[in-house]
Amino acid sequence: MSLFKISGKSVEKMNSTKNIERKIQNLCENNLEEIFGVKFLRSEYPTTTGGRMDSLGIDFERNPVIIEYKQVESENIITQGLFYLDWLIDHKGDFEQVLNKAGVEMEVSWDSPRVILVAKSYSKYDTYAVNQFSGNIELWKYMIYDDEVLHIERINLAKDEKEKAIRHKSKVTYQDYEIDHHIGGKPENIVNLYYLIRDEILKLDENISEKIKKYYIAYLIDRQFCEFVIQKNALKVYVNVNKEELDDPKELSEDVSGKGHWPTGHTCLKVEKEEDIPYAMELIKQSYEKNL
Repeated sequence: MSLFKISGKSVEKMNSTKNIERKIQNLCENNLEEIFGVKFLRSEYPTTTGGRMDSLGIDFERNPVIIEYKQVESENIITQGLFYLDWLIDHKGDFEQVLNKAGVEMEVSWDSPRVILVAKSYSKYDTYAVNQFSGNIELWKYMIYDDEVLHIERINLAKDEKEKAIRHKSKVTYQDYEIDHHIGGKPENIVNLYYLIRDEILKLDENISEKIKKYYIAYLIDRQFCEFVIQKNALKVYVNVNKEELDDPKELSEDVSGKGHWPTGHTCLKVEKEEDIPYAMELIKQSYEKNL
């Protein structure tokens, strides 16, 4: 993909920067939250086998994240990612120590540890093979232009290829949940409230995805912008905007950053009746726009 710099009515093609193997790691580690929604913990973490993980972090769903960077196509990039993933699963205590040394007070969830691979390009075998494994392995492609523009995107397989993929069993078991896990046994009026506000959220953007987790339901594009906890008397809606940054003239939201909660959002409000939905959507839209 070519990028062009706009100057008045003219455009000038931007040139890709070469020899940036070290630069991309530094850029990512200094901006992990902005790029990947991951909190940086440690660089060049040594394993007991002699290898070093380029970057270690934890995402806002409390999942451990391993990040590896490659300057060129590498025939063992996926194998290396899987090896580090299995090593980390066998050494959970070591990761907990890294978390403590970084001063991060967060309960780790081992449901979906992730491996992020960052490279300038991948072979067609890489992009196919990555979907053969049950681990959360992500391929990200990057390019830096004129030392001032970073383009980074996730590489995904076509839907029909994903459906044909044969899953390989690893040491990590990824638990899938259905919506009934959350709405089962709940009053009909609360379930209807959830579906009404869900429809409004999905209208915001055709690229919005829904993740059904064990303790909450999340909505995201690149990162989560809101989560629901369905209770018997209300919906608890969590948005990923700090309370002080949220435009909430009715002051209906609550700062829950200092309280224990599974969703990633630190600002929460309740939806108890249909009339609450329009105002709740105004706050959800703010979180959606901020997390694009």
